[in-house]
Amino acid sequence: MNYFHDLFDDLLSLLFPRLCYGCGNHLLRNEKLLCTECYVMIPRATYHLERGNPVEQLFWGRCRIERAAAFSFYNRDSRIRKVIHNLKYKGIQEIGIELGRIYGNILNASEFLDDIDLIVPVPLHISKRRARGFNQSDLISRGLSEVTGLPVDYRSLQRITKTATQTKRSRYERWVNVEGIFTVADPEGIRGKHVLLVDDVITTGSTIESCANELLKSEGVKVSVVAIAVAVT
Repeated sequence: MNYFHDLFDDLLSLLFPRLCYGCGNHLLRNEKLLCTECYVMIPRATYHLERGNPVEQLFWGRCRIERAAAFSFYNRDSRIRKVIHNLKYKGIQEIGIELGRIYGNILNASEFLDDIDLIVPVPLHISKRRARGFNQSDLISRGLSEVTGLPVDYRSLQRITKTATQTKRSRYERWVNVEGIFTVADPEGIRGKHVLLVDDVITTGSTIESCANELLKSEGVKVSVVAIAVAVT
């Protein structure tokens, strides 16, 4: 039976080739979404093990962040950039969940999550979510939750103002673009909680800063941050 299943799988692969979302090469039978080479070659940051790491330093003097880390590095030629592009702009939603699982397993093997109570994804404005059909940070959070067991709060943090894309904006323009655009719908729901704020890519940190400052208005809240990638300048 397995022989015929494998034969049918090989036939489907010839007719409808499965390609890696990191490099575009053909996936082998046991590979899913990413080929083994990409899985190995995508560089891992170890920031979850380092206090005062470069991601944390982005927020020094801007907002009170307990811990911050990123899975990989985002630059023009990076494989992780291609993977995230396929997630956000080609709608391959399984990528977000899988990236969350991968990073969740890495974080689970450290002390980074020891004090975390719940996961909060960076929200999209409702109009942008409808146009895209999903929020990539929700998907990453779902994958993180699956392997860590931490609950995800999809509703407390809301984006109340639609903004233009952050692409090609300066640091100051990004900060102005996201100032005051988030709100906490249920402050009591996160009261006294240590929140893990989740995004896909951190560039200047302006969006995270705006989210964190809004969350920190609730009594006793602490905020830590993770992202799948951090921009390399």
